[in-house]
Amino acid sequence: MKLSQYIINDIRPLNSSSKISELQELFNQLTLSHLPIEDDNKTYLGCFSETDAHCVDSNKTVNDYKYTLEDFYVRDTTLWLDVLEAFAVKSTNIMPVLNSDNVYLGYYELNDVISLFNESPFFSETGGVVVVEKGINDYSFSELSQIVESNNGRLLGAFISKMNSDLIQITLKVSTGGLSDIIQTFRRYSYNVISGHDEDRYIESLKERSDYLNKYLNI
Repeated sequence: MKLSQYIINDIRPLNSSSKISELQELFNQLTLSHLPIEDDNKTYLGCFSETDAHCVDSNKTVNDYKYTLEDFYVRDTTLWLDVLEAFAVKSTNIMPVLNSDNVYLGYYELNDVISLFNESPFFSETGGVVVVEKGINDYSFSELSQIVESNNGRLLGAFISKMNSDLIQITLKVSTGGLSDIIQTFRRYSYNVISGHDEDRYIESLKERSDYLNKYLNI
C-alpha cells in the first residue's frame, strides 16, 4: 500500500494572521504536537509547536511569532522509512506532506507510519532475533546474509542498532530453523554474539553441565 494513502486532511493549516488563542484552543482539543501554518496565498510556512503556543501571548497573532515556526515536511513521494526518520529527528507526531509544487496536501500521523513498520516482515514474520558485534571495518552485510543462508536460514531483516568508532552491532531477524547453527557460525567468523535465543542458551547450558560432569568423573 502506498504511504500517500495515509495522508490526513481533517485539519487545514491555520492562517498566519490567526490569533495565538485559536492555536491554544486547537491544541487543547487535539493530541498533536504541532499545527501547520500557511500565509494568505495558501503557501505552507512551517509548524507551530504546542509548547510555544502555550508560552506566548494569546492575544497576539502567529505573525508576531513567525520566527518560532519549524520548517519541516516530507513529500508525497518520500519513502516510509525516510518519513519515520523525519518524525524522529523533529520530535513530532504530525508530519506535513507537500507535493512537488510545494502545495500542502495534508499530514501523516506518527502512529499510522509506525503501524506500517510493525506490518513489515521484520516484525510480522515468525523468527528469532540475533544481535552480533564486530569491528566496524571487519563486517559486511553480504557476509551476514551468507552466514544465515548457508545454514538454511532466511534473513527477514537487519539494521545497525549501535555503532561507535571501533565496534558495530547489527540486529538480525532470521527464520527460526537452524538458529543455533547460525549463531555458532557467527562465532566461527569472529562475531561476538551479544544476544541469541532460548535454544542457543539451552545448548550452552548443556555444554556447561557436560563439562562439569566430565570434571566430576575425572576426579
